[in-house]
Amino acid sequence: MTNMSLVKTFILTGLPHAPELDTFLFGIFLVIYVLTLVGNLLILLVIVVNPHLHTPMYYLLSNLSFIDMWYSTVTTPKMLMTLVSPEGSPISFPSCVAQLYSFHFLGSTECFLYTVMSYDRFLAISYPLRYASMMSGRTCALLATTTWLSGSVHSAVQTTLTFRLPFCGPNQIQHYICDAPAILKLACADTSTMEMVIFVNIGVVASGCFLLIVLSYVSIIHSILKIRTSEGRWRAFQTCASHCTVVLCFFGPGVFIYLRPGSKEVVDRIVAVFYTVMTPLLNPVIYTLRNKDVKKALLKFKDKVVYSESK
Repeated sequence: MTNMSLVKTFILTGLPHAPELDTFLFGIFLVIYVLTLVGNLLILLVIVVNPHLHTPMYYLLSNLSFIDMWYSTVTTPKMLMTLVSPEGSPISFPSCVAQLYSFHFLGSTECFLYTVMSYDRFLAISYPLRYASMMSGRTCALLATTTWLSGSVHSAVQTTLTFRLPFCGPNQIQHYICDAPAILKLACADTSTMEMVIFVNIGVVASGCFLLIVLSYVSIIHSILKIRTSEGRWRAFQTCASHCTVVLCFFGPGVFIYLRPGSKEVVDRIVAVFYTVMTPLLNPVIYTLRNKDVKKALLKFKDKVVYSESK
């Protein structure tokens, strides 16, 4: 990666807010962060210890929980540091590179994973008798591995394009994380071409994944309408409702920030909270509340813990 940077340290300015709200916001985001870690870790443990959940759907869900734990860890601690430092939180140049790479790596991997999850639901509902052979354990593991590798390559491109520019002037990043749109504004060079390349890069991935998800659900709805009993239709719909909800929560804010013309720093930072802080928390909540299998497994897991403690 070539770079003629003279800036050694960046300053993350954090969320726009009144100074008197520092303590309140710190407490809120700290609680959200802890709940995110606990919720996703709990789903991981329940899926691992419960043999009934050793299926492709829950294998993919465990990948999602693992991503969300690290996704939140990459972003939230730095946000918390900006809230306890009035001057902003310093971050070294290499750390900023690492955070941008990790942020886009986990984010794009999650994007690809949602696409695979929608394909899994399409096979389960459209081809129930052939589902076990079409989505075997090996196929599922291969698809999951592909999402991680694709996310890694996509993020490497993003990071290289961003930091190959020279940074020789201001070092205040108007954000609580190192993200490409905010960093590009500090470059000591014309960034219009680079912004367009990054826009196309993110646009192709996001719109491609979203289009595949939409196509999967159009096919799923078509298959659901063919089910004769209302109970069967409702059961099939419920298996997809959780996934649809988290997809909308993830893609909505991301599209707003990266795929719209122009950029408003204050608005971007506030909207970013939804997919960097709230979505990783909502995933375990949504999948737990809307999924009977997970709720049953959680109750069994709790009973096992209580029983072992009573011995």
